[in-house]
Amino acid sequence: MAPTPIRTCVLGVGLAGLTFHIPFILALPELFTLTAVLERNPSSPGGKLQDRFGVSVRIHRTLHSVLDDRDIDLIVVGTPNATHYEFAKSALLAGKHVLVDKPVTASVEEAKELGELARSKNLVLYPFQSRRWDSDFLALRRDLVEFESHYDRYRTALKGTWKDEAGPASGQTYDLGSHLIDQTLVLFGRPKSITAVIENARNIGDPDVDDSFTIILRYPSGTVSPHPFMAILRAHILSVRTSQLRFKVRGTKGTFIKYGLDTQEEQLRVLPKPIDIFAAGFGTEPTEIWGKLENRGADGSIEKSTQVLFHHKTLFQLKVVHRWPSTERGGYVNLFRNLAAVIRDGAEQDIKWEESISVIEMVELAHQSSKERRTLEVPLA
Repeated sequence: MAPTPIRTCVLGVGLAGLTFHIPFILALPELFTLTAVLERNPSSPGGKLQDRFGVSVRIHRTLHSVLDDRDIDLIVVGTPNATHYEFAKSALLAGKHVLVDKPVTASVEEAKELGELARSKNLVLYPFQSRRWDSDFLALRRDLVEFESHYDRYRTALKGTWKDEAGPASGQTYDLGSHLIDQTLVLFGRPKSITAVIENARNIGDPDVDDSFTIILRYPSGTVSPHPFMAILRAHILSVRTSQLRFKVRGTKGTFIKYGLDTQEEQLRVLPKPIDIFAAGFGTEPTEIWGKLENRGADGSIEKSTQVLFHHKTLFQLKVVHRWPSTERGGYVNLFRNLAAVIRDGAEQDIKWEESISVIEMVELAHQSSKERRTLEVPLA
C-alpha cells in the first residue's frame, strides 16, 4: 500500500506561499496533500488559492485554528520574517512538522531554541534554503583567489509591503543575504573573518531597514585553495543593468563571469498549472545567460572568452563540479522530495537546521561589523 500523502497547511498566501511552496505541494500529490491554508482576510470565498490555481481547500483565519486542526501533519511557514520564530515554535508545540522560509529566525538564540524543541519532540524542522537548487549554483574550488555572488536590483521606490517596515529580521541582509551566505558556506565552509557594509542606499523609508549590503568573508591559505581566498557577497538596490551580475570567480588560470538569475522564480510567478514544473523548459537557463570563461593559454596569453554551461569538467585549473541535483536545470522540487523522505522514512535532511543557524550567525556578525565599522573574527563552530 502506498504511503499516505503528508497533510499540509501553508501559512500565508502571498509571494512565498503562492510562488515557492504551493505549486510544488500540488505538483507532488503522491507525497503531499494541501489540506488548508492560513489566509486572515480572503477576498473571495475560495481565497487567493482558488483565484490563482482553481483549487479549494480549508481556509483558516487564525493560527490558533490551524494548530487545532488534527488533519494537518506539516505546517509551511511562508509569512513575514518577523513571524517565523513565533509561528514555527507554535507549530512544533502543537506536534506538527515544520518547513520554515528564510531567514528562519531573527537571532541565533531563537534558531537554536527551535532546533532543540524539534529534537525533543522528534519532529522535522526544515529550513527553506531553496537557492541551493538554483540552476547556476556550483562550486569552482580549485586554485581560486576570489568569489563574488550578487543579487543586485534596480528599484528607486519602496514597494509598500511588510519588507519596508523595521522589525525583527527586517532588511535585505536577512532577506537576500541569507541566500547568498547559505550558498557560500555550503561551497567553502566557515570563514575566518567577516567585514560588512550594510546601508539604506536609497535613503528613503525607515533608515533602519537596509536595502543594500556588501559582505566580505575571508579564508586563509590552505582552506578553500592554496591561496588566500575572499568571498564577496553583494546586493545593491540601485544597480542599473538589463542583466544583473550573478557570479564572478577568479582563479589562478581563469575567470568565470555569469549574468542573470536562475529562471525558476520568474517561471513560478506565471505558472499556469502546478504540474508545469515538470515541463521541459522549466528551470532551464536560456543560452544568453550562460556564464563565460576566460582561460590562460599554454603560452601565458588570455584565450578568447568562451560561453559555458555548467557540466562536470576540468578547465585548466578551474574545476567546475556539481554540488546539487542538475546545475543544468534548476530543481526546487528536490527540496520537497527530500522533505517528504525525511518525514516519512527518516532520511537525512539535505539542508540541516544547524546550517541555517550558521547563516543567521553570519547575518548577525555582518550587522555587528557594519555597525562597529570593523572586521570581526568568526568564532569556531
